[in-house]
Amino acid sequence: MNNWTSGFTQSELDRAQERYDIRFPPDLAALLLDRSPVGGYNWNADDHRIQEMLAWPTELLLFDVDENGLWWPGWGERPAEKGARQEVVRDAVRQVRKLIPLLGHRFIPQTPEIAGNPVFSMHGFDTIYYGANLIEYFENEFGGTHLIGETRYVPFWSDIVDW
Repeated sequence: MNNWTSGFTQSELDRAQERYDIRFPPDLAALLLDRSPVGGYNWNADDHRIQEMLAWPTELLLFDVDENGLWWPGWGERPAEKGARQEVVRDAVRQVRKLIPLLGHRFIPQTPEIAGNPVFSMHGFDTIYYGANLIEYFENEFGGTHLIGETRYVPFWSDIVDW
């Protein structure tokens, strides 16, 4: 089975980055110029789907906070009121590196804007590494393995992997 489809033009990627207020790391940009994963996000046409996935990390953390009683220690004391908790979570996520959706609930951080960022499988506080970098991630995703090499530390997102 072919896991890849055609890529995007530079102007299409530039428009997507502007539309969604993101910056593709250079290895992701190079990949998307060459090819795109089947089932991945069409940065020209999947506006609703992309907006949902850009919001996914925040929404799933909020779910875990509200429904599962989880609370990140770095956020300070857990507020008793739901609205106050949600504001703390939203503010905290705004402060950390934005995650760019790749395929399903797999994400790569947009910064640092250098090649080699890890890929996270993110489902609220149930977050794991799914690849130390894009190459390893797609080998794991399409090869059915889950081998993870040495990963670059990404504040907050790497912390919840180890939590």
